[in-house]
Amino acid sequence: MEVEANADFDPGAARSIGEALKANMQRALKVRDDAVRDLLIALVAGGHVLIEDHPGVGKTALARSLARSVEAEFSRVQCTADMLPADVTGTMIFNQRESVFEFHPGPIFANVVLVDEINRASPKTQSGLLESMQERRVTVDQHTHELARPFMIIATQNPAEYAGTYPLPEAQLDRFMVRVELGYPDPFDEAEMLRGHAAGDLVAELDPVADLDDVRRAQAAAAAVHGSAELRTYIVALAEATRRDRRLDLGASPRAALMLFRAAKALAALEGRDHVLPDDVQALAVPVLSHRLLLAPGVAESERAAVVADAIESVPAL
Repeated sequence: MEVEANADFDPGAARSIGEALKANMQRALKVRDDAVRDLLIALVAGGHVLIEDHPGVGKTALARSLARSVEAEFSRVQCTADMLPADVTGTMIFNQRESVFEFHPGPIFANVVLVDEINRASPKTQSGLLESMQERRVTVDQHTHELARPFMIIATQNPAEYAGTYPLPEAQLDRFMVRVELGYPDPFDEAEMLRGHAAGDLVAELDPVADLDDVRRAQAAAAAVHGSAELRTYIVALAEATRRDRRLDLGASPRAALMLFRAAKALAALEGRDHVLPDDVQALAVPVLSHRLLLAPGVAESERAAVVADAIESVPAL
């Protein structure tokens, strides 16, 4: 693969912020390195994250640790079945003194928005997030309001609890750049967690190690990373391989391929490189693609990752 030099690339911008954020977050949490990596990739690539795992493994704590590590406006939405779209996006309220309607923004108007237990919100409320996630704006009563920059949604859900929940529609799943699973920590890390959190919440004690300007510089560095024509062809070939898989009713969309390309560029930037390697694509293919695949009837959920792994195996690397 031929690599072109990029004069606009700042090799230290993304790597330095990534290392600082990772070290700060891991002061309070004992989670796998790849979970933190995927969260940072979404931040640097300007994407959104779905953290899906069982209760008590640190989904909300991971999201809070990133929000506290970046000096930015943070808001939290605790989803419930009776929540309305206006509770998230905001609403028009009549000002009796001025005799006009005024827009009162909702919690979506922040840089980092934690949407906790997103699958407890009704489909109507979930649909209210679609425009904000894709277009970074909200339309209320035919008036459009731009969201903050940078803007990132971190949503959590418990895949094992179905009472009072609503499955996320495919259109919304497709708007999450990465899906993160935490799993259980190893016994040593879990014992250290018990010791560290015995007296209080370590996440609440974290101080910011970066600000919004740092994030913007990191995002600019990721955007400047070079992805060759061969690399882009390779990503498209992986997406096409999933579309031909008989275990699926619907394979990876063009948006999925684009998200994989952007994520791979962000990973390269976080590692201080000015070009994307096939290894970057392969490392991120499962967290970026698997949650977007629509399984055929009777196919087990565990086959999602297998479909992506088989695509990587069948498509020759550059």
